[in-house]
Amino acid sequence: MSQIEKLIYSVICGQQDKNIKFQDLQHLLRHMGFRERIRGDHFIYTKEGIIEKINIQPNGTGAKPYQVKQVRNIILKYGLGGKQDV
Repeated sequence: MSQIEKLIYSVICGQQDKNIKFQDLQHLLRHMGFRERIRGDHFIYTKEGIIEKINIQPNGTGAKPYQVKQVRNIILKYGLGGKQDV
C-alpha cells in the first residue's frame, strides 16, 4: 500500500482525525487534483466538478479534526477515494 493510499484510508476510516498532519492533508488534496489558493492562514481548495470549496487551516502541525471530516465527506460524496472508498 502506497503512502497516499494509507493517507486516503486514514481520512476515510474516520478514527484518526486528530492525528492527520496538515501537510499530509494538503498533499492528499493536491494529489486528488484540487487547486490551492492561500489567503493568510486559510488554504482554499477547489476542483472542477466539485461544488464545495474546502477551506482548511493548520492547528500547529496537525489538521483540525472537523476539517478532516469535511474532506472525508467530500471524498465519499464524489467517490474520490478510489479503491479504498468504503
